[in-house]
Amino acid sequence: MKNFTMRDEEFICENCNKKVLPLGYTSRDHCSYCLYSKHVDINPGDRSNTCKGLLKPIGIEKYKDTYKIIYKCNKCNTTHKNIMAKDDDMDLIIELSNMEQ
Repeated sequence: MKNFTMRDEEFICENCNKKVLPLGYTSRDHCSYCLYSKHVDINPGDRSNTCKGLLKPIGIEKYKDTYKIIYKCNKCNTTHKNIMAKDDDMDLIIELSNMEQ
């Protein structure tokens, strides 16, 4: 991806308050425990979005040989998608797959 900036950083999730460690193979962009993210990027990893709202996971879609989590921002109502990570809570992924968007 041309506009991708690698940012694999640990953070404290603003939704569940758990410490989330770096992935080690690509940028960490959401919490592996509750799947929430933060609306901080315009292009992946650039941290230039001024919204800073929490991105609530609202659904899931098949993407190649994995899945994308569908998010809705609690501040600006924008929808956004992120590829799931290998350490994401699979029970929550399954729960999302059963939700209507």
